[in-house]
Amino acid sequence: MKTFEDLVFKKHPSFPMPAMQAKMFFPNGYGISVITGKYAYSDDENPYECAVLIGNSEKWNLTYDTPITDDVIGYCNEEKVTEIMKQIQKL
Repeated sequence: MKTFEDLVFKKHPSFPMPAMQAKMFFPNGYGISVITGKYAYSDDENPYECAVLIGNSEKWNLTYDTPITDDVIGYCNEEKVTEIMKQIQKL
C-alpha cells in the first residue's frame, strides 16, 4: 500500500514557486494529487491539500464522484494524506 513517503513533489505546473505537487496513480484507475504552498488550502500545521484523480499519468481529471469526497480536501498533514491514499487505493 502506497503512503505519503512514496510521493515525489515537483514544482506545480500551474502555480508559481513555492507551490509543489505530487501525483500518484493506482492500478484501480484512481490517483491522488497533493499540493502544498501558497495556493493550497493549508496552514503551517497541515500543509497539504489533496484531490482524488481518475485516469492515469497520461490522461486524468479530478473526480468528485467517490465516497471519499465531493471536493478537494484541505488542511492535511502527512498522516491524513496517507489515510486518503489508502482510501483511494481501496476504491
